[in-house]
Amino acid sequence: MLQFLKYVLATIVGLIVFSIVSFILVIGIAAAVGASQEDITLKDNSVLKLDLNHAIEENVSDEENPFKDLGGPFMDNNESIGMVQIREALKRAAADSHIKGIYLQAHYPQAGYAQLEEIRNALLAFKKSGKFIYSYGESFTEKGYYVSSVSDKIYLNPAGGMDFNGISAEVSFYKGALDKLDIKPVVFRVGEYKSAVEPYLRENMSDANKAQYSSLLNSINDHIFGQIAASRDITVAELKKVADELIAYKPKGALAAKLVTDVGYYDEFEADFKKKLKKESEDKIDFVSLAKFLKAESAIPFNDTQNKIAVVVGEGAIIGSKADKGNIGSDDWVAELRKARDDKKVKAIVLRIDSPGGSSLASDVMWREVELARKVKPVIASMADYAASGGYYMAMAADTIVAEPTTITGSIGIFAQFFNFENFLKNKLGITNDRVNTNAHSDFPTVTREMTDFEKDWFQRSVDAGYETFTSKAAKGRKMSIEKLKSLAGGHVWSGIEAKSNGLVDVLGGLEDAIKIAAKKAKLKEGDYKAKFYPQPKSFFEEIFDKKEDAVQAKIMKAQFGELAPYVKQIQDLKAREGLMTLMPEVIEFK
Repeated sequence: MLQFLKYVLATIVGLIVFSIVSFILVIGIAAAVGASQEDITLKDNSVLKLDLNHAIEENVSDEENPFKDLGGPFMDNNESIGMVQIREALKRAAADSHIKGIYLQAHYPQAGYAQLEEIRNALLAFKKSGKFIYSYGESFTEKGYYVSSVSDKIYLNPAGGMDFNGISAEVSFYKGALDKLDIKPVVFRVGEYKSAVEPYLRENMSDANKAQYSSLLNSINDHIFGQIAASRDITVAELKKVADELIAYKPKGALAAKLVTDVGYYDEFEADFKKKLKKESEDKIDFVSLAKFLKAESAIPFNDTQNKIAVVVGEGAIIGSKADKGNIGSDDWVAELRKARDDKKVKAIVLRIDSPGGSSLASDVMWREVELARKVKPVIASMADYAASGGYYMAMAADTIVAEPTTITGSIGIFAQFFNFENFLKNKLGITNDRVNTNAHSDFPTVTREMTDFEKDWFQRSVDAGYETFTSKAAKGRKMSIEKLKSLAGGHVWSGIEAKSNGLVDVLGGLEDAIKIAAKKAKLKEGDYKAKFYPQPKSFFEEIFDKKEDAVQAKIMKAQFGELAPYVKQIQDLKAREGLMTLMPEVIEFK
């Protein structure tokens, strides 16, 4: 009887909880619908509040989180913002007489330098309208300051600081951990610079890898310093002194070096802001968020042309035919490219690529579709933060390749990587394996035994053949000799500036430049086309269900493996790198 009552009580509690959650969801959906239909009227003397302290993706849904005002578990501080939306807002704000300036919040933007350069250039274009940009930060990362350096006023909190000491890239090495776990990596590669496998074979960087990183980072750093110097009216030599002596870490040092215009608290910044807007101290500043501003009526006339430039976005690692959010699957990407190719209203295609590479097979499948699309209409590649290895593979068939000066590209090379878990399973977990084969290599490849010399030789020849395929197709796309192409390959990673100099890239610029080039090749006049992005971003609720699915998968793994779940996940990640790969050394985290 007690057991029965326990089940009844549990059922009642479950129904109550379900009803509450359902009610909240209904309210949220109603709020979302209401918000989407809300008319936003801008007041005179308004200020666009541009908060870049988020993960920045290429294109996101215009929908706001309808639950964020509820706080608690409904508040998502990691909401992404889109490059498409940022560029659109800045164009409209420059033309809108209601907007007098921008309050820029860019303390710690979560993006690479190439994306940030596009935003920075859009801010500089906004300033040509004669309007102002004010920034305030309790502290600034190097990337945050890079964007903020375009501002007319830069306030730094007196108790804050600025991370301005140049850039570095740190690589983690796992050989010691693999040795302790009795996991043996088996690697095949071509090119001394193809160092993606080094973390599993070495305890430090090879001389070749250090040399290419040194060239890459100095190229990017010199470019960044040059832009900051021009914006702040100081010399590059002075900036290098500030970085070398850590002068900007203290607010007074940043002020003395002219990196900021003022050291003050937010209330002082706000008072200065009101003075600029000719408001009284008791008046309120009419800030308008990015999302709300985009819902307001645009000051730019609606473009009703039927001519489209398709922008097909590929973001993340290339992980095979199907991929989850944040990665590229060849099947999904090819489907979007075919839509653009077959749409008669699409007059040209721009491939927007932000990828360090991945699966060799998937990269080649996508290359083939670019070749087919190019026979029908112009195809232009636009490189964001990364277009390396498999990412470069996607781009190399395009008519024209456009990259930002700070884009990380090249890494033309190929490798194959496997892991032998035989000793790990036996010595650490007490698991052994035995087998019966019908032929000499029926179980090949397997993670539970050492490869034979024949099998190793077979794989090396496969990698060599894959490298020849990659380099020959790259040489054809770049219209250069195979000897010249191979001198730039071998897995070598280049900045956009270096790639433009050596012929791997045609034009330095951003997405807007690529779209203009595409329009010109399609013989479209300015104003007689508009960009359409593929795929369309998912709605807020679609994103919620995707995250729920990820959470369910994590719970299943936890139930299966308990405390070992994180380690099993790491082993699965290692296995995902098995097979032929066109992947750059590692995704570089600048510090």
